[in-house]
Amino acid sequence: METVFKGRARARVSLIHFFVRRFAVAVAAIFLLTDGRHAHVDLAPVEILGGADVDTLAQRPNVNGASSSEVIADEQWRMVKTRGNQFVVGDRPFYVNGFNAYWLMILAVDPSTRGKVTEVFQQAAAVGLTVCRTWAFNDGGWRALQKSPSVYDEDVFKALDFVASEARKYRIKLILSLINNWDGYGGKAQYVKWARDDGGLNFTSDDDFFSDQTVKGYFKNHVKNMLTRVNTYTSVMYKDDPTILAWELMNEPRCTSDPTGNKLQEWIQEMAFHVKSIDPDHLVEVGAEGFYGPSSPARLPANPNTYAGQVGTDFIRNHRVLGVDFASVHIYPDTWMSGATLEAQLQFVASWMEAHIADAEGTLGGMPVVFTEFGASTKARKSGGFNATTRDQLIQAVYGQLLDSTRRGGAGAGALLWQVFPEGTDYMDDGYGVVLPRAAATARIMSTHSKELAVFNSRCAWSCRWGCRREQQSEDVDDDMPFVSRMNLA
Repeated sequence: METVFKGRARARVSLIHFFVRRFAVAVAAIFLLTDGRHAHVDLAPVEILGGADVDTLAQRPNVNGASSSEVIADEQWRMVKTRGNQFVVGDRPFYVNGFNAYWLMILAVDPSTRGKVTEVFQQAAAVGLTVCRTWAFNDGGWRALQKSPSVYDEDVFKALDFVASEARKYRIKLILSLINNWDGYGGKAQYVKWARDDGGLNFTSDDDFFSDQTVKGYFKNHVKNMLTRVNTYTSVMYKDDPTILAWELMNEPRCTSDPTGNKLQEWIQEMAFHVKSIDPDHLVEVGAEGFYGPSSPARLPANPNTYAGQVGTDFIRNHRVLGVDFASVHIYPDTWMSGATLEAQLQFVASWMEAHIADAEGTLGGMPVVFTEFGASTKARKSGGFNATTRDQLIQAVYGQLLDSTRRGGAGAGALLWQVFPEGTDYMDDGYGVVLPRAAATARIMSTHSKELAVFNSRCAWSCRWGCRREQQSEDVDDDMPFVSRMNLA
């Protein structure tokens, strides 16, 4: 999307400009009030932001055709903050359309596959995606970032540096997850193993990760080493880099040994404080799946099944922690509701999202909520399984719920598809992968949603591009008013 502010707005507006501005705002308001769900997206050749079709995705050097060497001016590449239940960059709203690509660091280590990182950023930027969530960990094992506690492979760390550098070139912000709940890429089990091997300590389960002082010390050191790392490509310390949108404490934390949730809650409190003590400028999120727990019994029926309320997580309680800036939720109807009909799964998606958006706005006192993983496998061979067409219906359903929230200035701040791959990486696909150049209908849906969000994100563009002064606007509009409402007053 073309940068709007290329110079200061003139102090006064001519009469012609006044009427032009009013006409443009009226047109925008009509568009914004129109139902933007994609239930009837036509199958014309996909239109990519900037005018490219799907066949050019693999060759596109950058969004809007810009060279990857064109770096955004520092004053325009700023930290994402929260204001009430919305993300903001400066004084502009920042609604998110994004994706997951957990593998970026691993492929960036090898020069023969490093180009895949650039390729996926090119393709994502071409359909307007602005946020990528990826792993900032690989503990023990193959191509480990952290080979043992606080012992790092510099080549792997440089690979993560490269990922951050490339993301900036393509105007994509990163959510960096700091550890895995699961065994993949080491996870909490590797930390417990390190402590057991080093000290002969007697652990009862991998959930001791959340309470053992030695293990927590290992993790705190990793957090410090990550946040204070100086990027070898940009010379910017990670904690000062606006390319990073947020730190995620853990991917999908669970503590099944303590269904009360007390053990995990204490860990979240301790680690959120630890991250903020080192880096008070970046946002922090838990990484939770969004399951309701004992603190909100009235919400337990909203969970996809009974077991979800017994895994030691608690959406409401976990997100009341000081230092947690926005809520995270995942959406996997295909695995959570295996065997259910497509209609039942889509109904669940709607109610699941509505419940969490409402709680973010109300019970949690007003904070953004991001659906940091959502998707469906097209490889599952079971009743109710998804194919490419029905998966697109799921994507449309998620986007539709978010647009409903966005139009009223609600807490639904965005969603990140699990997951996007470039060409030639089919060997990594778990069934959830989308290769944009080969998925024309999906790319079109994502591009359309990006355009719709871009209208909201360019609130200042509509009010300033016609020559008005931002200072005049700030005098007339209450800063606490939701951005969408303010837009209608412009």
